[in-house]
Amino acid sequence: MEEVDVEPTITNIPALRRGKHMGFAWGQGNIFVYETLFKATGATGSGSPFIHEVRKDEDIYSPILRKLFNESHHIFVGLQTIREDLPSKNKKPQFVSISKNYRSVIRACMEELQQVAVSTKNAEMSVQYGNQVSILLAIELIWNLCEVLFIDAAPAGSLLLHLLDWVRLHKADVDEKARDVLQSDSPAEHRDYWDVVVSYVLQGRLDEARQMLGKKATLTPAANNIFKMMDNLLSKMPFYNPGGTQTLTEFDVKWRHWHEEVDRCLQDNSFASNQHLEVLCKILLGDEDTLLEHKDLLGTWYHFLVSRLLFCHPTVKPTELHYYAQSCMTMFLDSRSAPEPLDSILLAAFEFDIHQVIKDCSIALNNWWFVAHLTDLLDHCKLLQSHNLHFGSNLREFLLLEYASGLFTHHSLWQLAVDYFDHCLEFGRVYLELQIERVPLDTERKALKVLRICEQRQMSEQVRSICKIMAMRALRNNRLGSALSWSIRAKDAAFATLISERFLQDYCAKGTFSDLDLIDNLGPAMLLSDRLTFLGKYREFHKLYGEKRFKEAAKLLLSLMTAKIAPRSFWMTLLTDALPLLEQKEVIFSADQTYELMFCLEELTSSLNTPSSDSDKSMQEEDVELTKVELLRLALSRNLAMAIVKEGTVET
Repeated sequence: MEEVDVEPTITNIPALRRGKHMGFAWGQGNIFVYETLFKATGATGSGSPFIHEVRKDEDIYSPILRKLFNESHHIFVGLQTIREDLPSKNKKPQFVSISKNYRSVIRACMEELQQVAVSTKNAEMSVQYGNQVSILLAIELIWNLCEVLFIDAAPAGSLLLHLLDWVRLHKADVDEKARDVLQSDSPAEHRDYWDVVVSYVLQGRLDEARQMLGKKATLTPAANNIFKMMDNLLSKMPFYNPGGTQTLTEFDVKWRHWHEEVDRCLQDNSFASNQHLEVLCKILLGDEDTLLEHKDLLGTWYHFLVSRLLFCHPTVKPTELHYYAQSCMTMFLDSRSAPEPLDSILLAAFEFDIHQVIKDCSIALNNWWFVAHLTDLLDHCKLLQSHNLHFGSNLREFLLLEYASGLFTHHSLWQLAVDYFDHCLEFGRVYLELQIERVPLDTERKALKVLRICEQRQMSEQVRSICKIMAMRALRNNRLGSALSWSIRAKDAAFATLISERFLQDYCAKGTFSDLDLIDNLGPAMLLSDRLTFLGKYREFHKLYGEKRFKEAAKLLLSLMTAKIAPRSFWMTLLTDALPLLEQKEVIFSADQTYELMFCLEELTSSLNTPSSDSDKSMQEEDVELTKVELLRLALSRNLAMAIVKEGTVET
């Protein structure tokens, strides 16, 4: 799309004093502004205690409009599943159905907003809801017209019928007037009686107009003949039936005969005695001056257009619409005032300029929802294939990316945006990778949601980042089990080693392990780092010991030391754990195993006696260490003697 050559909208920031400087900080989808004390030296400071948030898209924070975003998301995802290889004639009914679904969601939100606007006692909120209703009305009006012209692509004959339905749907005030008239004591004498009759005729609702005229005829028997004549003209007006056997040419001939009959009635002054019926006759002839005299009933130039086509050009072709639309808008609107944005958008639609419709809507509307979903649907209809942008992406993808990026600023709607990025094949993944990193991980549940999304899409870098963040947060809160779980998911060996150290330190301090379920079920994950392997195996040793499987426990304990898996700082703890096994009545450690334990003890004591290791220890701690060493030597010597005797006895 081209650069928009319009002035940006001005947003007034309350409480900023005149002559003061304003500071700002960019956020995701918003900007923070504040008053500053700016000095010539360049120093700044806060000049006001208030910080104001200016949001890019306020609509996503409306609870009612959030329903629009949620419901349309389901429709969007369903649209993406339609197979590309299906013939166009098979897909067209599906596309029309999807378009109607989008419009039904818009209407449902609009009706709910209208109810809330009426019921709320807050005047400011009532105005805000009213503005949102006006925007949705315009959106539904434009979408419906695009559905008729582009998606359904009705041919001549059917086109006018669709346009009549379009006008009737969006000009419903006549029904309210009709109810008031019919509920009165004397409908034919009601002040709005003739307005209702004329409005029915202007909308092509001739059966309802005839019923209303019948009420007047019964009150004026003297004029019964001319009312019958008008009723006859109205009943004979032909309407094209797309499903019938009549061809468009046959219909055109029949319509022209009827039109000539109406013209004869007017020329014969058949309705001269009744001004209202004469006006109706002129309308049936499509007299422009008479139609324009009823601007108040038509309301809009596009209603004028459809009424003019109904009574002058019922077989209008799609390619001819732009000529009639332009002339009707020129005749209907005040030449001294410029058309409203809605008028320009509808005119562009009648001119079949899809890209201009999208461009004007992007400028006029306050969010990307409408243009993103409409463009996506039109793209599936193969109506935008020729239009690519200069900066890489096609128009559909550009608008979907902008819309989805806006959703990512919301605390819950960001989940919908993921599907939109998934269906943007060129840049969707890049955008998702950038946006997913900005989602605040407020809770572990939310972090798991984000993680699942990343894992499903093989976004390994983001998976590691999330897991590291959550692991660090858990570690700061001293939740070692959670921290270890996150570091394992991140496959971060260094962090898993750090947390394993913390587990071992806690064990040394308290004598028990926390989060036993996690450690007991590490499985292959324990191979992530040597320290984690040791933690898992050391816990396994305790389980074997608890189950009185002493020989297996002894073998595992020895292997942890001889294989150098255990950190040197933990050797004394392991040797101390061996003491109960050495004191058993039954010989647990063999002579060879006992020699290996002795070797480990001597290696440990030699390192303990170095000055560097002694410098940080108190005298009391040193005495405890020496006592442990003496006890271990005694126990090992006794066990060695028993093992040699036992093994010698077995050999003989």
